[in-house]
Amino acid sequence: MITFDMGGTSTDVALCDGSLPTTTEGEIAGLPMRLPILDIHTVGAGGGSIARVDAGGALIVGPESAGAEPGPACYGQGGTQLTVTDANLALGRLDADHFLGGRMKLDVGAAQKAVAALAHASRITHHVLFAWGVIRVANAAMERAIRKISVERGFDPRLFTLVAFGGAGPLHACELADSLGIARVLIPPSPGVLSALGMATADTVKDYSRAVLRQADDLEDSELDSLLAEMESRGREELLAEGVAAQDIVVQRALDLRYVGQSYEITVEEKPGFSPPRSASGAFGKPGFLHAFHQLHAARYSHSHPGRPLEIVTARVKAIGLARPIEVAPESLAGEDATLAIVGAKPVWFEKGPLETTLYERERLRAGHRIRGPAVVFQLDTTTVIPPGWSARVDRWRNLVAMRGE
Repeated sequence: MITFDMGGTSTDVALCDGSLPTTTEGEIAGLPMRLPILDIHTVGAGGGSIARVDAGGALIVGPESAGAEPGPACYGQGGTQLTVTDANLALGRLDADHFLGGRMKLDVGAAQKAVAALAHASRITHHVLFAWGVIRVANAAMERAIRKISVERGFDPRLFTLVAFGGAGPLHACELADSLGIARVLIPPSPGVLSALGMATADTVKDYSRAVLRQADDLEDSELDSLLAEMESRGREELLAEGVAAQDIVVQRALDLRYVGQSYEITVEEKPGFSPPRSASGAFGKPGFLHAFHQLHAARYSHSHPGRPLEIVTARVKAIGLARPIEVAPESLAGEDATLAIVGAKPVWFEKGPLETTLYERERLRAGHRIRGPAVVFQLDTTTVIPPGWSARVDRWRNLVAMRGE
């Protein structure tokens, strides 16, 4: 799956091909941080991102944000600059009476005024088309982010499901998926607080690393095994000291490898589906890591050289204290008719102009219900847009699964 978390100031994306992606090439405030972190790519495109026109007349969205105060113009807190949220409201994709479950009334007039002011500065008379342009530019920035973590790394995004969350993610997910050729979008039951739920239920993880900087042929398997085992032992001891039960501890090995003469390396991780030959101690051994490196190099750079010598740059160990999973009981199917969840209809702008769109309340949707686009689904923590040409169903775990086509 490809995760798509669009909030108020930024969008975070990550590609998960069966395991959590990690990197040692992170940055904080523009400074390199060579510690293992989750491989999440961030761009300055969110609901509060400010639209502007540069000196050459080009429309730009973000990375500047209106923030929480004053926020978008439609929040009525003194903001006057046009944001992505204002553009969505002007296009009818957000609804003034259904924001935050109806607890917060949005100012449609203020949003339209912000659109008109910037459109006038751009000498564009069709204000609604200008608002649509803001959405298109924001989507383009997020599309580039997803291509960076997928296409540029040898992955075909069409083979993935886009998992949309954050307060603004479901607003843009289906159209973003369309532009990437992704046919399925999954929207969890509470997208706006999914990150908080994940933080509260995450595993306890400790990372250890040791510089090696030796050619692989010059390092005996037993020497490498001893180095990794030492870090594994430390990881287990520290997790046990924090109260993690021994049976809940999992240890994973990884090596940073490169061809001799290269200045960059690839981290080859032990993960599900990866079973290199084991060493005499029963642990994962060096030959399998080397073989996997050639495969990863070919996938990422379209070439590999199995006959060339390799250098082991860093040995890594990840000690994981597994969290107890949350048990979610599946619902019984309630049939496909979602009529009882309809709360109205109105014109909403899409690529080909305004279309009469059915409005749904997500709390009323039940497992098995199906809806056809164009549709807008309201809930407390987000709004979901199902474009024309898409349909959606509710699965037994209350996820909304949107599919391109019928």
